Amino acid sequence: MSVFDHPEFDKHEHVAFYHDEEAGLKAIIAVHNTNLGPALGGCRMWPYINSSEALNDVLRLSKGMTYKAAMANLKLGGGKSVIIGDPRKMKTPAMMRAMGKFVDSLGGKYFTAEDSGIAVTDLQEMATQSEFIAGTSAQYHYAGETPDGNPAPSTAYGVFVGLRSSVEYAMNTDLKGVKVAIQGMGHVGYRLAQHLHNAGAQLFVTDIYPDGIERAVNELGATAVAPEDIYGLDVDVIAPCAMGASINDETLPDIKAKVIAGAANNQLAREEMGELLRKRGILYAPDYVINAGGVIDIYHQRMEQSSNEAMRTHIEEIGVTLKEIFERADNEDKATNRVANVIAQERFTNKA
Repeated sequence: MSVFDHPEFDKHEHVAFYHDEEAGLKAIIAVHNTNLGPALGGCRMWPYINSSEALNDVLRLSKGMTYKAAMANLKLGGGKSVIIGDPRKMKTPAMMRAMGKFVDSLGGKYFTAEDSGIAVTDLQEMATQSEFIAGTSAQYHYAGETPDGNPAPSTAYGVFVGLRSSVEYAMNTDLKGVKVAIQGMGHVGYRLAQHLHNAGAQLFVTDIYPDGIERAVNELGATAVAPEDIYGLDVDVIAPCAMGASINDETLPDIKAKVIAGAANNQLAREEMGELLRKRGILYAPDYVINAGGVIDIYHQRMEQSSNEAMRTHIEEIGVTLKEIFERADNEDKATNRVANVIAQERFTNKA
């Protein structure tokens, strides 16, 4: 199948494939839209079943980044990169340097940053080969702590702010005693769990790796749940913080939660899922709106003079934006993801 015929191809500007046999690198970069500025999007390393699955992911993710940047009022476009391979077994410094060369070959049309399977140290290796690597160092931290370039704390804080806003809108309450099921205890999921714990929420957690689950149980009093059971729990909120397409035909019938608000990209297996959630009275916080804290962080670090306070204020606007989407969705009797899409398209199409 040609890239142009791929069901996830949506007027993407640039899709590039790269193979460095010596370094063991097989990677894809997709640039969706650069109307508002250069494309920014993290590099994800994942043990994809095949290149077709990787291409599907990078096309969806890069498009989501365009919408994310537009909704976060950033002068950036959307792009993404993926590396095929298990980050726990296959990643090497040589592979990361080869990835840096790949990013550099696009000449600044695309900036990469951290995503699943990639750490700040990996980005620093990439940066030896390219100036278009973001997140290797930082000046600001939303909470005034010492920054290290990792945007995960800002992503998690933004998701927390958005989840809190969603609960207030759907349930007219704060987070104390609210039951939240978190799928994924990685860099963002665990930090989100910490915020929720501090706000008095009751946590249920799962992951394909046991480390984060054990830590959440021991340090946050969370209840461990099997991965296959997380969506059927009798909870108030489900927070998908792992891979995409977790809201699908199999999981939807089991959902009892009133709110879906999490960090994962492309949570809906297809756009129509938003309509089905609405019909069931489940409030969905569009993923690319609620998880924009990381890209906001990188923007403040690299794209303009800023401050800790300015970054925090910008991240907290996520909650305000979500309420605007929820209100418009109710007024127009439309799904929240459809409303968010329309607003984002207006912004990046008109170069607002």
